[in-house]
Amino acid sequence: MKSSEIIFEVTESPEGGSEARALSASIFTEADSIPELEEAVRDAVRCHFDEGFAPAVIRQIFS
Repeated sequence: MKSSEIIFEVTESPEGGSEARALSASIFTEADSIPELEEAVRDAVRCHFDEGFAPAVIRQIFS
């Protein structure tokens, strides 16, 4: 079943940069800047879900 959205919690990485972890799937990614992280999250979602099953909305919550 296709989900309408996926939510990522974004935190600062202890090594620098930021990390994003999905709340409802086993997806984790990291990057040096927020723009790079946003692209990494989109890429990780595309890789995780089969074609046609990726959520339409990717939401990021900064903590």
